[in-house]
Parts: sequence; structure tokens; C-alpha cells
Amino acid sequence: MKPLIFVVSSAFNEQENVKPLYYRVKEQFERLRDKYDFRYLILDNASTDNTLAELKKLAAEEKQLSVVANIRNFGHIRSPYYGIMLSLRTRASAVIYLASDLQDPPELIPEFIKKWEEGYKVVFGQKTSSHENKFVYFLRGLYYKLLNKFNDSGANLLEQCTGFGLFDREVIEKLSAIDDPYPYLRGIVGELGYPAALIPFEQPRRTGGVTKNNWYTLYDNAMLGFTNHSRLPLRIAAIGGFILSMLSILTAFVYFVLKLLFWDSFPMGQAPLLIAVFFFFSVQLFFMGIIGEYLGAVLTQLLKRPLVIEKERINF
Repeated sequence: MKPLIFVVSSAFNEQENVKPLYYRVKEQFERLRDKYDFRYLILDNASTDNTLAELKKLAAEEKQLSVVANIRNFGHIRSPYYGIMLSLRTRASAVIYLASDLQDPPELIPEFIKKWEEGYKVVFGQKTSSHENKFVYFLRGLYYKLLNKFNDSGANLLEQCTGFGLFDREVIEKLSAIDDPYPYLRGIVGELGYPAALIPFEQPRRTGGVTKNNWYTLYDNAMLGFTNHSRLPLRIAAIGGFILSMLSILTAFVYFVLKLLFWDSFPMGQAPLLIAVFFFFSVQLFFMGIIGEYLGAVLTQLLKRPLVIEKERINF
């Protein structure tokens, strides 16, 4: 029996992309059919367009395609991870994850498998350039550099790797044992310590549909990385609070001395007081927000909500 490669994608309102995505993945495995079987799982995140209808039509024709319809949109983190965990219920030897927007090129699959055959248990696609918004790409690169610079978890956090890649079954079993309800996949894999092979690629422009990576999802990913792998924001809050308290004491002392020296001619004034009050309140709210992010991450771990609730399965 040939080894099985399990491919996973998660889709939300990708009616224009799911069909070409499937056939481009299938085309790669047609070249490898003498060595490997493949199974493709696409999870529909309660799409409001015809994505699920397209998937059902496709699954009726292609028995290698399985579909899970989620009862609601469980987001860009939980749904793909749930699909990856489902691979453990099969005889899959490895799992490949790629996004459903065709910005993760399926044509890299043979290169992933080649590196896996060489002994790598983790293979990532690494963006060397992108046709996405240049400002967003710059911010993403800056974020990775900051996260790596101030990473105190010991994990090897690879830059410009979004999760697109191949994972050996052994790695998936380790991830399953961690049982993280809101996982930062790249970070967890980095903490496990498996050497990763990197396959460089240029990210193409999205040709169909609308991107789901808005500023909120980018912020969500960024804060997830920091709360999981760095205590830097908390330390900034502590050090910043100390510095500002020292400045407050120094300012109060200077004002006190000036008032003693120039009692009749030195007015206290309302403007400095108002500016100081608003400034300190804004700083406090900022630091409270940072602490809230960490508390929210802890709460998510404690609640242990299910990754996904399924509504329907097709071709299982």
C-alpha cells in the first residue's frame, strides 16, 4: 500500500477558487501517483456564497475530496488546525496545509515531498516576495523581526512562513498531545524543535474573491505570536510605568521648586495639567490592553472550547 499524503485547506467565501485549487493539487499528485496516494480535505467555514455548493458538486465527482461544513465560521486559526488534526483518523504519513485563495502555490507540493523524503519532518514555504500590498508586506516583515528579536520561548520562529507546508505524522501527533484550543501553528512547531526545510516562493496576487486578511485578523495573528512567545509587551508596560512615575515625580519637584522661587510670577496653568492627565490615562489604557491580551490568551487556554463544531461531512 502506498503512503497517504493528507492535504488540508480551509475556505470562507472562496467559490471562485475551490475548484481550480482542487485540480491544481490533484495535478501535482498525478505526477506522484506511482509513489503516493492523496486525500484532500477542505473545510467550509459557513460560507455565505456558493462555496459549499461548489464543494459538494466537486466531491460528487472526485472521491479523493472530502468536505467538512462547519456550523459557523470558526476563523482562520481554529478551522485549519482542526482539519490537520483530522488527518490522525486516517493512515496519513504526512499532512500538507495550504490556503484556499491560491496564494499558496500547489506547485510546491512535489518540492515539499522531496524534502520530506530527505528526512525533514517539517517543510515550510517561505515567501521571498509578494504581490500583496507593499505596506502590509513591510509590516509583516517588521513584525517577524521584532518577534524573533524579543522571543524568549526558545522557539525557532521562521520569518515569512505562514503555515503553508508539510508536516510529518509524528509532528501532528505531538501537536495533538499539546491540545491547544487556539494554536499559533508556526510557533508550536518551532517550539517542538524539529529542523525545518524552507522552500522559497513568490506569493502571487489573488485572482478571485476578496482577501479575508483584514487588519483585525493580522492583529489577531500578531498578538497571538507575542502572547505565546514573548513577554516583551508586559516588560515594556512595567518599565514604561516605572519611567513615567519617575518623570511624574521629577516634574512635580521642578514645579514645586519653581513655585517656591517665583511665588508671585509663576502660574501653575491648566494646560500642562490637562495634557499630563490625558497622557497618563492613555498610557494606562494602552498597558491595560496589553495585559488584557495576555489574560485573554490564558482564558482561552482554560476554557478549552472545541476547535470546530461540524454541520456536515461529505466523502468520509
